[in-house]
Amino acid sequence: MQITISGHHVDITQAIRNYVTTKLSKLERHYEQITSTSVILTVEKLRQKVEATVHVSGGELFAVAEHPDMYTAIDALSDKLDRQIIKYKEKQRGH
Repeated sequence: MQITISGHHVDITQAIRNYVTTKLSKLERHYEQITSTSVILTVEKLRQKVEATVHVSGGELFAVAEHPDMYTAIDALSDKLDRQIIKYKEKQRGH
């Protein structure tokens, strides 16, 4: 899986890059056919916003998470994408 990380009004440190990579690499445990993931980290005053688009075979999944702490926002985003991938996998299995 290819992960692209970009930032708006925030410097992407190596610690944040590693944290995002480890959190999103866990998504492959549920569904192996993830082709690429693009993550955008944004800082707006006191809000930390994380957006991610996951490209899977036959579709695209999108999630947004906001929190005053960047790491907590990344955790929330990972949980949202985890639930979406499980739901998408169940839909594919049903067809």
